[in-house]
Amino acid sequence: MKHRDMLKPLLSKLPEVLKAIAPLIATVSVMQFTVVHAPLPQFVQFLVGSLLAVAGMLLLFAGIEHGILPMGRFIGAELPRKGSLWLIAAVAAAMGFVTTVAEPDVLILASQVQTASGGSIRETHLVYLVAAGVGLFAAAALLRIAFGVALNKLLAVAFVLVIVLSLFAAPELAPLAYDAGSVTTGVLTAPVLLALALGLSAVLSRPSGALDAFGLLGLASLGPIIVVLLVGWLR
Repeated sequence: MKHRDMLKPLLSKLPEVLKAIAPLIATVSVMQFTVVHAPLPQFVQFLVGSLLAVAGMLLLFAGIEHGILPMGRFIGAELPRKGSLWLIAAVAAAMGFVTTVAEPDVLILASQVQTASGGSIRETHLVYLVAAGVGLFAAAALLRIAFGVALNKLLAVAFVLVIVLSLFAAPELAPLAYDAGSVTTGVLTAPVLLALALGLSAVLSRPSGALDAFGLLGLASLGPIIVVLLVGWLR
């Protein structure tokens, strides 16, 4: 019975994972037999890799739903009870930073950038810059919820800053900054930050309710763009 109980979270996520990855497998398979005709060992390697990806996604999604999300909501709900806005900001910044450092999409981007730049842009430096941007803006987003500030005001300021910095940034740096913003809120960072925001907004008892929690990921995505552009402009 214990083994069945342990398998239930994985089996419940299996249809969702298969729906996500089956179109990719089907598309590549059709291309293999009609257009590409890759060597058989390479195609078999793709199929084996796809099965490993399914297993990994099952474990990841089950872990996030049954472990990370409940803890994130609990932390978000407990923060206002401590009566310190600085604590809310510090926890949001720390959670945004550490989850981004572990975000697979960010690690892949940083690795590719280091290779493409011939080592002039170090992988670890870029990862920490992106994580710092997410952490700072995650803190700003949670403080926005705590103070009840309208999201459009913060977004307007952030977008103006992005546009101004983009105009003065080096031409080769701007594309990197925008890609850095797009990969931050991935499979690990997004659920953690959303859980924090949902937990915080749930205890504030405002008319907008849990809807206050949304918009955090949009702000968090702008953080890395601004930080990368700013650091590149100051260099």
